[in-house]
Amino acid sequence: MPDVIPADSVGIVSPKIAQFDQALQLACGRTLAQYQLVYETYGTLNAEKSNAILICHALSGDHHAAGYHSMEDKKPGWWDSAIGPDKPIDTNHFFVVSLNNLGGCCGSTGPTSINPDTQQQWGADFPMVTVEDWVESQTRLADLLGIECFAAIVGGSLGGMQVQHWSITHPNRLKAAIVIASAPKISTQNIAFNEVARQSIRRDPHFYDGDYASQDTVPANGLGLARMLGHITYLSTDSLGKKFGRKMRHDHYQYNYDIEFEVESYLRYQGEAFTRRFDANTYMLMTKALDYFDPAAKTNGDLAKALAPATCEFLLVSFTTDWRFPPERSEEIVNALIKAGKHVSYAKIEASEGHDAFLFPLPRYMAALRGFLDRTKQRLNLLENTTAHLTSGEKHHAR
Repeated sequence: MPDVIPADSVGIVSPKIAQFDQALQLACGRTLAQYQLVYETYGTLNAEKSNAILICHALSGDHHAAGYHSMEDKKPGWWDSAIGPDKPIDTNHFFVVSLNNLGGCCGSTGPTSINPDTQQQWGADFPMVTVEDWVESQTRLADLLGIECFAAIVGGSLGGMQVQHWSITHPNRLKAAIVIASAPKISTQNIAFNEVARQSIRRDPHFYDGDYASQDTVPANGLGLARMLGHITYLSTDSLGKKFGRKMRHDHYQYNYDIEFEVESYLRYQGEAFTRRFDANTYMLMTKALDYFDPAAKTNGDLAKALAPATCEFLLVSFTTDWRFPPERSEEIVNALIKAGKHVSYAKIEASEGHDAFLFPLPRYMAALRGFLDRTKQRLNLLENTTAHLTSGEKHHAR
């Protein structure tokens, strides 16, 4: 817990709930008659409502991106290193919105929510959701907050896929896009990893075809194994080697299947801790959304054509030891944007942390975010100075 809230923290924050009673048609063909999204905000929305930044989370992320919920919190939000006063996503200047996606298990409507038709948990009957569905629900949250256009939309990994979809389907609703450690679609190998994770969950005898809540149990073994597998793919060979090497708990081999190597202890801890905070059905949904994303599928595989509607400026960031979303995947997006005639900046960051590097305050990475958003801020100030002398109709045209 923090003895004193750091000066560059957004401080104590409280989640908010947005209730939507307008039906949401999902890509899978089903409809949600009503739903809610949990979100947090940091900073102040300006009078023009032009300084908002949307944070899109990755597979197991949530709405708590920065600050503390109480003085008893052991650690701040998952991206506190980047969001706050005088940090790269500077809340002295930007109004930051971070939400838990539809289908999540941290307050937004998902498998652990109550189905209004049955008054029981949705469980396995919760409909499949996709990146497209998330973006549509996010536009409705923006409407509720009165935000016509985001200064920037930012996301890492699966969050970066949401940013891409925003730029394609709602080009007039964002000025800048930051896509971090992501891809235009995941590789066959990644689909395979996701399937092994899902099968680990499905084959747990406590899964009950996703209806484990009705049996008052949790498929902890399967979900823990899925997390262990996923966690290995988020790290690099270097980071695992430096942290654990072949360190052992005993001086000699024990010739059994108990924990002998420190890395075994670490993975078991990560798996067990994850089962206490995350839902198995949600994990299944999120990995399928990751598998399904492929914007170029609608343009016969032509990514440049898929990205053609985008009008915002882009920053792409990759990390050298990320083998799950390696730099060449970001470079596919960069090259397609160049081919499509878009404004794009690209930073390949030397990092030993693997895919998880996007969560760390690496100096060059933070500098790239800061520099790009400083330019965004300068453009916003110019826009505000220009529109201050226009009529309301002329302001709308200027945007």
